[in-house]
Amino acid sequence: MALSLQDLIAQQVGNLAGSVAMPANQKNDILNGLSNSILGSLTQTATKAGGLDMIKKLLTGQTNATQSPITALAGSLFKNNVIQKLGLNANLGSTLTALIPTVFTRLSGLMKDQDGDGDVDLNDILISLKGGQKKQSGGGILGSILGGILGK
Repeated sequence: MALSLQDLIAQQVGNLAGSVAMPANQKNDILNGLSNSILGSLTQTATKAGGLDMIKKLLTGQTNATQSPITALAGSLFKNNVIQKLGLNANLGSTLTALIPTVFTRLSGLMKDQDGDGDVDLNDILISLKGGQKKQSGGGILGSILGGILGK
């Protein structure tokens, strides 16, 4: 079974942050917080006008991750929900936040043609969000992406 986008995010965060020195007693909270911030930025973007197109462009590599508002939002969520709450020092926080664009870049490299139409498009992203299973009809695109992100 193909990995869901949530699994891919967690995997990339773990791979990239594995070499970063962080307090052992906070490591799981930090890694989970980083993954959740990235997923949260996608969720929030999906609910905005034009958000699905922004997600498509980011996850297919059409938008540079360092310049994407989705990346900026993920960084903001991470700073507010993890760095501040855990009281991480500024250097560690900056190092971890700097990983976010790389996670998105790697995700765009992992997106595959899921529906067999020869390209990576929004439908492929939706299938990835559902864990690699083709979407059943009903609910519309927005419902599908939100359901996939939120696991419903």
